[in-house]
Amino acid sequence: MSADSRLELRQLRYFVAVAEEKHFGRAAIRLHMTQPPLSQTIQALEEMLGTPLFARTKRSVALTPAGMALLPEAQRLLQQASALPDLARRAASGASGLLSLSFISTADYSILPPLLQQFRARYPQVQIDLREATTDVQLEDLMQGKIDAGLLLPPLPDKAQSALDYLPLLSEPLVAAIPSGVVRGKNAIALRSIRELPLIIFPRRISPAFHDTILSCFRDAGVTPDIGQEAIQMQTIVGLVSAGMGMALVPQSVSNLQRPGVDYRPLTGKVPLIETGLAWRRDSASPVLRAFLDMVATPPT
Repeated sequence: MSADSRLELRQLRYFVAVAEEKHFGRAAIRLHMTQPPLSQTIQALEEMLGTPLFARTKRSVALTPAGMALLPEAQRLLQQASALPDLARRAASGASGLLSLSFISTADYSILPPLLQQFRARYPQVQIDLREATTDVQLEDLMQGKIDAGLLLPPLPDKAQSALDYLPLLSEPLVAAIPSGVVRGKNAIALRSIRELPLIIFPRRISPAFHDTILSCFRDAGVTPDIGQEAIQMQTIVGLVSAGMGMALVPQSVSNLQRPGVDYRPLTGKVPLIETGLAWRRDSASPVLRAFLDMVATPPT
């Protein structure tokens, strides 16, 4: 095949028609054309490939070994080509493609599973790249365009508000995670009653507002917490409680994370609410992200 030769889908379509019909006349009728230009196209294809594709007699047409090798590949290419318009339409509408979504660990016990279930049911051909990350890491990734969206803790820093949009999705109270047996019963407890337990908390840099909210609970209760351990992931914090290392204040949905040796108790008095929301780049042109945002903003019926 010469360097300037170009194999066309039209040639493959003509070739497949003749191969399947085993007759030039019937193939021409199938293609809604006359036989001479069909024969000329097949001859040109054979010259381009440098080998006969058909063994011709006055009464029959049979595939040569080269023709038999070419037929399944030509059929596959034509099938793929016919699917391209639908593929392009689906990509443009957000029905196919890739969604890169980060989430804080607490979302895994609350809003993430139903969101994923609903989105997969609606857009089964979208590939979802999930990444667990703390709020500070997500904000950095969003600003750099490394992810499409993130489930994180507000508020957005001033430097991010000009580039990101935010939608609140969940608001839930704090509860106490304490070692089993420290307090009897299942009733709400006051922080003063467990003030001797060291506090297990995440570093303030991860989510300053959430960190300060937890400490304000102790301040409002007239208690100065003894910070015993710091941990980044909520699973680790609950694991440390399970090991008897202290107590923690966690969003209510974390109580879905059942660990031996951990009791979850509501708190008495006025308990602050912890919000989780979705953030994304305002200038994103991703159709898949738009489809996800439309789903999130539309309550299920």
